[in-house]
Amino acid sequence: MIDTFKPLVASALITAFTSFLAAAPTYAAETQYPLTLKNCGRDIVFHKAPVRAVSIGQSSTEILYLLGLGNRLAGTAVWFGPVMKGFEEQNSKVPRLADNDPSFESVVGTKPEIVTVEFQWHVGPKGSVGTPEQFAEVGIPVYTSPADCVDKDNSGGGDGTRTADFSMELIYREVRDLAAIFNVQDRGEAVVADLKKREAAARERVASANGKVSAVFWFSSPQMAADPYVAGQKGAPAYILSALGIRNVIESDEEWPTVGWEKIARANPSVIVAATMERRRFPADDIAAKRQFLKTDPVVSLIPAVQQGHVVEMDAQAMNPSIRTIEGIEALSKAIAEQGLAH
Repeated sequence: MIDTFKPLVASALITAFTSFLAAAPTYAAETQYPLTLKNCGRDIVFHKAPVRAVSIGQSSTEILYLLGLGNRLAGTAVWFGPVMKGFEEQNSKVPRLADNDPSFESVVGTKPEIVTVEFQWHVGPKGSVGTPEQFAEVGIPVYTSPADCVDKDNSGGGDGTRTADFSMELIYREVRDLAAIFNVQDRGEAVVADLKKREAAARERVASANGKVSAVFWFSSPQMAADPYVAGQKGAPAYILSALGIRNVIESDEEWPTVGWEKIARANPSVIVAATMERRRFPADDIAAKRQFLKTDPVVSLIPAVQQGHVVEMDAQAMNPSIRTIEGIEALSKAIAEQGLAH
């Protein structure tokens, strides 16, 4: 009897222990320095976790905040709008080198051990701030968001052209890379897990809308009467639409092509998504100007989506390939549901 009982107890203990391991949290390994990462076609090396960093690009800044690294920031630059909710106080304590493009000298002057970059047009082969090689000459490694260089051609200037669809996996790679650089991998995995959970919930909210709704994303316009900058088929807005089963009426591989309002009107989108931002580079950056144009333009005011009030305002950062893209999915999902378009 006892001999028969022993294997049963052992089996039960093994089963219980296996269940415990499955339920227990997993912890990422510590970073082993020197750490070499392949980033945008370059090898960057870190011999220790950086103590001082400069972020050029709002998404880059907010990722560092989410990773609990705000105390490492010696400066930030390039802001489209208010910082992510919950980080207002911390952000107020970090020097802002510039609202838009900082100078190379102002970045180097903070003595950073890493510069994180959201867009290559700021730090890249033809960067307005400088090139990675210029920073390397003074011993500063540059980490660029994979979302702006993987499967993307920026050689023509402007916003570049994607050769493959943007995916949030590129942002998750950035989160994990930065977590490894700063040796906070557990935080990185927690951030990624939370973002994936939020996207799944947003998808579920409007699952019934699949194939029934179309949209156009309006970022800005160089002049109010000019053709607007709208989202093409492969950028972050396209990912938002795909996640929610919504059709993009703009057929272009450019990140932000200019398309005439007459053509947009003929495409008759169910929803117009308009960007809100604090930037004032173009007249249509102002959401108030966008609202007025939609109401008064003789062509645009007749679009059914405008007349029916199916205009959704969305933070510009959510339209960029950024940590905020999940917020864009959540905002559009909520609006579609509230406007009854999901039925």
